[in-house]
Amino acid sequence: MIASFLLIGQSNMAGRGYSQEVPAIINEGIKVLRNGRWQMMTEPVHNDRSGAGIGLASSFGAAWRMHHPEDEIGFIPCADGGTSLDDWSVGGPLFDHALLQGKLAQRSSTLTGILWHQGESDCFPEKAAEYESKLKIIMDALRKELNATEVPLVVGGLGDFLTNGLYGKYFSAYPLVNEALLHYARTEALCYFATAEGLTSNPDALHFNAASLRVLGVRYYEAYHRRVSITSPLEEENKILSDIYSRAQTRQERRFLLEHRFAMGRIDVAQFQNELSGIQ
Repeated sequence: MIASFLLIGQSNMAGRGYSQEVPAIINEGIKVLRNGRWQMMTEPVHNDRSGAGIGLASSFGAAWRMHHPEDEIGFIPCADGGTSLDDWSVGGPLFDHALLQGKLAQRSSTLTGILWHQGESDCFPEKAAEYESKLKIIMDALRKELNATEVPLVVGGLGDFLTNGLYGKYFSAYPLVNEALLHYARTEALCYFATAEGLTSNPDALHFNAASLRVLGVRYYEAYHRRVSITSPLEEENKILSDIYSRAQTRQERRFLLEHRFAMGRIDVAQFQNELSGIQ
C-alpha cells in the first residue's frame, strides 16, 4: 500500500523553484495523485499556477525512499499560491478540496503524513496574532474528517529574506508567524517544525529557490522521520541531497525519461527506437 502525504499551504509548498537550477528527481517509487490515479512523480508536483516549479515534496520523497526502498510514497498536491489562513478555513473550497482529495487517496493508500507550508499571506501584525489559533482549528478539523488524528504533521518556517524584496513591506510580521508555527509544533501532539534558517530565495525574495526547496524537503523529512522539530540546519543535509542525486536510475526510470523526451518532440522516432533498444 502506498504511504501517502497530503501537501497543503500556499506557493512555497506548491513550489516556485526554477527547474534548471537543480538536478531532476525521478524515482519510480514516488507517486503523485492525478485525476484520482497514482502516477510516477514528475516536477512540478503542483499545477496551481502556470509558474509552478520545484517544490519541497520531491526531496522529501527521495529521502523517505532511502529509508523505505521497498515501499512506495505518494503525494496528494493541494497547495494553492497566495492563499491565507482565511482561504483555508473549514468548509471553504480549499479545505474541502484537500479533504476530498485526501479521502480519494485513502481508497488506494494509507495517509501517513500531512505537510504544511503557509504564512506569507498572514504576515500582517493583526493576522499574525491570530495565526496559531486559526491553524489549530483548520488542522483539528482536517485530521478529524480524514480520521487522521494519529498522523504526523510537519509545518515549515518562513524565509528570513521576506522583508528584503519587492514586497518586503508586506512581511514585517513574518517573525511572529514563525514563532506561532514553532509554538504550535511544540504544543500539539504529533506536530513538528522544519526551519528555513539559511535558505535563500528567487530574485523576488518571496519564493524559496530550487536549491533551498531541496534542502527544505530534507528538513521536513528529518522532522517527520525523527519525530522532532528541526530548528537549525542539519549537518548532513547536503550529504543526503548528494546521495539522492547520485542514485542510479532503474530501467523503468530510464524508459520513463526516454518516453517523455519522445512525447515532447525532443527526439525523433529513430532515436527513440535506438535508445529504447539499449534500455531493454
